[in-house]
Amino acid sequence: MKKLIYINACMREESRTQRIAAPIMKELASRYEVETIHLDKSDFQPVDRDILHQRNIELYVPDELVAMARRIAEADRIVIAAPFWDMSFPSILKVFFENMSLFNITFASTDKECVGLCRCEKMLYITTRGMNISTGSPLEQATPYLKALSHLWGLGELTVISAQNMDYSTPETIDLKIAEAVKEGLSIAKTW
Repeated sequence: MKKLIYINACMREESRTQRIAAPIMKELASRYEVETIHLDKSDFQPVDRDILHQRNIELYVPDELVAMARRIAEADRIVIAAPFWDMSFPSILKVFFENMSLFNITFASTDKECVGLCRCEKMLYITTRGMNISTGSPLEQATPYLKALSHLWGLGELTVISAQNMDYSTPETIDLKIAEAVKEGLSIAKTW
C-alpha cells in the first residue's frame, strides 16, 4: 500500500479547515497507509543558532527528527491541513518544515542548486481563509511557500482546496462553503 503523510496544522478544536480535511482524509485512508503528524501540541523548536551548530559542526540531528524526515522523503503523497493565519499559515508549520529540511534526506545540493530527494509525486493543501483572499493573490503567501518547498524537497504537483471569506459569512454560508470544498476534495481524492 502506498504511504501518505498527513500534516495537520489545525490549532483549534472547532477548526473549519479540519471539517474539510476529515472526510477527505477518510477517503484517502481507504487507499493509502496514513501517518498523521499533529502540530497543535508538538514541541518542534525553531532552527536557531544552537540547532545549526549541532547540525553543521557536531553533525548531530536527533534520531526522531531523522526518522520522521526519512518517512516524509519516502511518502508517496503529502496532505497538509492548515488555516490561513497572518497571510500564510500557523508558524509551527514553518518550524516543522525547517526541522524536516535535512541535507541528504529531504534534499541535496549540486553546489549550484538544490535537488529534492522526496519521492512524493503530489501534495494537497487544504485551507480556510477568514478573508476574501484567493489562492494566487499576492496577499496569500502559503501557496508560494509550499510551491518553493516542493521544489526544494521534490514533492511534485501542488493542489489547493480552499474556502474563503469564512469570517464574514453566516453560519449557513460557512456550512455551504465547507460542503463545496469537501465535495471538491472527495472528487480529487478518487484519482489522487
